[in-house]
Amino acid sequence: MSEARGKPGDWTYAEYARLPDDGNHYEVIDGEVLVTPAPSTRHQHAAGNLYLALRSCAERHDLGIVLFDVDLLFASGQFLRPDLVFVTESGRAGLTDRGVETAPVLVVEVSTPSSRSIDMVQKPARYRDFGVPEYWVADPVEQVIWKWNYRVSSTPERCGESITWQPDPSVSALSMAVAEVFRPL
Repeated sequence: MSEARGKPGDWTYAEYARLPDDGNHYEVIDGEVLVTPAPSTRHQHAAGNLYLALRSCAERHDLGIVLFDVDLLFASGQFLRPDLVFVTESGRAGLTDRGVETAPVLVVEVSTPSSRSIDMVQKPARYRDFGVPEYWVADPVEQVIWKWNYRVSSTPERCGESITWQPDPSVSALSMAVAEVFRPL
């Protein structure tokens, strides 16, 4: 379900913040309100597995902070709410009570059948345009993770066996088995 409002700048943060707290997931992209139902247990389990692995790596190496289900406030009329974001220590000044007001180094979405086209088509370009260097879409149905590394290419890599994350070249990379991300409840 969506509601068009015109140009991206037509939406203010105050209007976005007034959207109902009804269990649905609201985002505004290019002036359009996107609404998806509350996530499934399989979705939340995969997001939680990714969160724990990324957070553990970030904390072990003092790299920054991993946040779960937080608003990204890039520009007026562009209010995104991904499943996970990673913000480096140097980016902490962009964390406010409203959400993340700086480009994270990593954004992760766990797709659902209703959000797949948004996650795979609309959001990659939006995150690239806002300076996010890496974007992942974890697909519990296909049990793969699509990885955009904009420093290298705008074409996503299909990760079916494992996925590697190295936000800082001075620390060893985190490698996760994709099957572990999607392990059964």
